[in-house]
Amino acid sequence: MRISERKECIAMLLAGGRGSRLKSLTEQVAKPAVTFGGKYRIIDFPLTNCVRSGIDTVGIMTQYQPLLLHEYIGKGQHWDLDLLHGGVSILPPHSKPGSTAWYSGTANAVFQNQNFIESFAPEYVLILAADHVYKMNYRTMLDYHKSVNADCTIAVIEVPLKDANRFGILNTASDDSVIEFEEKPDKPKNNLASMGIYIFNWRTLREYLNNDEIDTDSSHDFGGDVLPAMLRDGLRLFAYRFDGYWKDVGTEESLWQANMDLLDDLHLGFEDWHILSRSEGRPPHFISPTGSIKNTLITEGCEIYGSVENSILSVGVVVEEGAVVKDSVIMENARICKNATVNYSILDEETVVSEDTIAGESREIGGKLNVYSRGTVFKKKVTERRRKK
Repeated sequence: MRISERKECIAMLLAGGRGSRLKSLTEQVAKPAVTFGGKYRIIDFPLTNCVRSGIDTVGIMTQYQPLLLHEYIGKGQHWDLDLLHGGVSILPPHSKPGSTAWYSGTANAVFQNQNFIESFAPEYVLILAADHVYKMNYRTMLDYHKSVNADCTIAVIEVPLKDANRFGILNTASDDSVIEFEEKPDKPKNNLASMGIYIFNWRTLREYLNNDEIDTDSSHDFGGDVLPAMLRDGLRLFAYRFDGYWKDVGTEESLWQANMDLLDDLHLGFEDWHILSRSEGRPPHFISPTGSIKNTLITEGCEIYGSVENSILSVGVVVEEGAVVKDSVIMENARICKNATVNYSILDEETVVSEDTIAGESREIGGKLNVYSRGTVFKKKVTERRRKK
């Protein structure tokens, strides 16, 4: 196989999952393309981390509803990844003799793209998930991986013990070597959670991917199959402890909370990182004399004629006169019409809340988070949990 240019480390970004925990927000778009923080999409965070870490070759494995995601990434120029050798490459499933086209698990997705990896002859491969908001210097993690002579290094973070059963949990020795890996255990032994970020020695990973592929009992998953197999064989797995801001935004509630975290810390500690994104040219936001905002983040192109409190408004949102928005995340180009009310909700892109309509329930009286799918149009008072397009 022809090697285009040798790279010490390349990144493989898992962006093909359906994101079923985000429910209506991912009915029409891939999870990594979901809007975050008014002006970003979730995939901006791992892509920016790669660039800031000096990793200039990223393979993005897509599958579910990829059109918007492909369009958004383009040639990678917005992240300085439009390179002749390396840069960003979109890797959808593809059929070849003796195999099916669809990715059947996280490990299988990487297995199917071995030729892409081999074309850069890397010594190390960085595996990334695409549903997390965080800043991380992967180069520092790679240096740690080398220093402990690991076969695999897993980034970990301490989570509340009550939430630990949602994650892969690592049990470690005093030197942070991994002695046990439990994938979403019912009764976790500790709170050291995998962040879904792995660095492997490529030769070792290639061997285990090939073995996993022919294992008919495997679900072809890194956490459920590949890592446990490595542990059973006595390989050197180490935990890399991370103590910065990190949020798994794979659920509606966690996505809402991560957006709200911006109201407490506009940059989430990323001031020196500058998250890169594909931003459109929009005019500055406009706040009418009839409009008011309180503890709210508004972005370019917004027009505020009503009242907005404790909310995140994305690009191009319009809040008409007499309308009230509270405790909500409003995504791109949504419109809240005259005298309408939006409480404790996530409104997906292009949603219209018609005049005199109520969307959502007040958080102050114990209402539940309401999430409304892309392009929903409210024509009358709405009180149900979720309204489909």
